[in-house]
Amino acid sequence: MATTTSLSGGIKSPDSRCAVWQHPESRSRERKEKAIKTIWFLIALSAIVAIFFILIFLLRDSIPIFENTGIIPFLTGTTWYPTGNPPEYGILVLIVGTVLVTLGAMVFAVPLSIGCAIYISELAPLWAKNILKPAIELLAGIPSVVYGFFGLLVLTDFIRKFFYIPTGSTWLAGSILLGIMALPTIISISEDAISMVPREYKEGSLAIGATRWQTISRVIVPGALSGITAAVILGFGRAIGETMAVLMVTGNAAIIPDPIWNVLSPVRTLTGTLGIEMGEVAVGSDHYAALFGIAVILLAISLIVNSVAVMILNNLRKRHMGGGARRKNVILQEMMAWIRQPLAFGGLLLFVLALFLILPFYLGVSVLACLGAGYFLKDHLNPKQVEKVAFGLIVTSAAIVVLILIILLQDIVIHGLPALSWEFLTQSPKDLGRAGGIFPAIVGTFYLVIGAILIALPLGVGTAIYLIEYTKESGVTRFIRTAVDLLNGTPSIVFGLFGLAFLVYFLNFGVSMIAGQVTLALMVLPTMIRATEESLKNIPQSVREGSLALGATQWQTIYRVVLPPAIPGIVTGTILSIGRAAGETAPIMFTAVVFSQRYLPSSVFEPVMALPYHLFILATNVPGSSTNKYGTALVLLILVIGIYSVAIYVRNHFTRKLRG
Repeated sequence: MATTTSLSGGIKSPDSRCAVWQHPESRSRERKEKAIKTIWFLIALSAIVAIFFILIFLLRDSIPIFENTGIIPFLTGTTWYPTGNPPEYGILVLIVGTVLVTLGAMVFAVPLSIGCAIYISELAPLWAKNILKPAIELLAGIPSVVYGFFGLLVLTDFIRKFFYIPTGSTWLAGSILLGIMALPTIISISEDAISMVPREYKEGSLAIGATRWQTISRVIVPGALSGITAAVILGFGRAIGETMAVLMVTGNAAIIPDPIWNVLSPVRTLTGTLGIEMGEVAVGSDHYAALFGIAVILLAISLIVNSVAVMILNNLRKRHMGGGARRKNVILQEMMAWIRQPLAFGGLLLFVLALFLILPFYLGVSVLACLGAGYFLKDHLNPKQVEKVAFGLIVTSAAIVVLILIILLQDIVIHGLPALSWEFLTQSPKDLGRAGGIFPAIVGTFYLVIGAILIALPLGVGTAIYLIEYTKESGVTRFIRTAVDLLNGTPSIVFGLFGLAFLVYFLNFGVSMIAGQVTLALMVLPTMIRATEESLKNIPQSVREGSLALGATQWQTIYRVVLPPAIPGIVTGTILSIGRAAGETAPIMFTAVVFSQRYLPSSVFEPVMALPYHLFILATNVPGSSTNKYGTALVLLILVIGIYSVAIYVRNHFTRKLRG
């Protein structure tokens, strides 16, 4: 009778059904696979751990203000005067300032963004798309401190002269600047949503006699409405969480405009207050606790806004992926009703135009203009004429987006080029930055970015590998993805406060390079995770199945078969993360940087100079440094745009390679 050897070396009968023979090498491979899976799972928990620590340390340092002042008085008090006797900590005035500036930004950004998204998706020829898409991506890549610098020197001066007021640092300046910064987010997501609308809806509409504009306005845009809504919400969240730009152009007066629609009044926002006061407050004081209380409120608002947007986008993707025939029939039936309705879209067109041109100044005039113009268009224009007006406005919106980029770049390039020289790039600053160069700031920026990427890259790639390759959709994966989304929606200034509380004070790192690197790593971690996830999803499942069928283990399949073709997407995500980390100011201003330093740091526990912070101080605190601050802005812009351009090239190169 044949016998077999057991795993322990004994003899087993073939009739023994309870025992399963397994080769020692196979068992070793199994243990190795389990160990690798455990490692990836622990790495995937990094996002959850990060959110947990951020919440814990923000709440820990904010509790004293809630105990001493009370939550309701803290939220509803209309006076923010922390240096008074007695001090007053009412943040309603700051909340009102934040909401007003953000709403003004949406009034500016939404019409332009939706018009530009429609133009790119439905009207633009190939050459125009090749101009607009890079322009939008460059707008997204410009650091916020550069926007603030441009707003401080150009926009506020224009507003001051145009309205004959003492200062142009106003609510209007903040709204226009934040609106420009929100454009890329709203345009990109709106374009994706419009592109998801099935083409048969468009073809069916045109086939029954609708004009192109009727098809766009009554079929395509309504079909993409949930995605456009999510885009606006994400743009809203982007504006709420912005720090440096609003700090530099809104005047920072903790008052409620009187009257409330006075856009020429200075205001102060939640993020601006943190940026101004955190660097000079005594640790452990009520003022310190109040600032952390502001951070908690800001984080809660941002998380709610971003969670709503993510929920809408997820529902849109599910509907797009799984939309059945019943929904198609319903939409096709509704399409007929839409097109047969009386022509009344002219009023909406002029309403959008009035929002863009008039509402920031006089609300009543805006409403009257909308009503009158809508009535005129309804009675005097036929569908073809309305289409011409609509397409004219859409093309104009796209042209304005490009014009904004041109104006910003030409101002910085023209004024910054005279500062560029070999000495400027290789010497240390002198006379508070008015003379000398920016070499330590350039090197310090690279130190911070390299350290952040070395931390974020393995965590991001490992988290994505676990989510895509080792687990199916479950409560655990949804929890991890929720944590990633929350981390992605956290304002950059909140990362800075967390780094200050946890790394600088609790772990006693002090203001140091390592504290800044860890803070930046947490900030770019969601980008790394998302980029790697999308790359892994694009690998066909059949490739994995073929590898496993040939006897490879799961890790061998991932390492040798799945990851190599996903590398271009991972590289793109890494480059984008480098660009974002290089241009951020708020996360490092409390954790890592000093304004002037003659020598390079010799240890990760020493502070560094960085280009964004150096530009911020030159622009706001050093008079007589015009040439050097423009030069610093140009170098930072070249650095960040160069990084983003490489990412765009890598993405396009591998996209063409895959298609070919």
